[in-house]
Amino acid sequence: MSISFGVHIPFVAHLGFSMEKFENGTSELHYSPRPEHHNSFDIPHGGALMTLLDVVMATAARSVDPEMGVVTIEMKTSFIRPATTKGNESLVAKGLLIHRTKTMAFTEGKVYDAAGQLCAHATGTFKYVKRTN
Repeated sequence: MSISFGVHIPFVAHLGFSMEKFENGTSELHYSPRPEHHNSFDIPHGGALMTLLDVVMATAARSVDPEMGVVTIEMKTSFIRPATTKGNESLVAKGLLIHRTKTMAFTEGKVYDAAGQLCAHATGTFKYVKRTN
């Protein structure tokens, strides 16, 4: 059963991410890429994976204070192997809050294929912001 993101994020809804874990500085998202999310090699586009990493790191940062929002300050991504999927297989993204200050969050995220192989890794810095809605 997936967990609510707490706010409507149209691009995340369009990609179909589901949040499966959101607690104590960790998060987990599942993503089943559709054909329109693929690149010319018929594998999930790197931009879709970067969005997945951005969101899993942001949710890890928010998991310690869900009333706050976060905005991405910077992120670095390394692509390790193609994130291949077959049929209804999902990619699994795991986020971790490494360090937090009053206003900033330092995180890492990883994407795994259905076989459990690491496909992409990222680090990110986020700024905590008060929600206006």
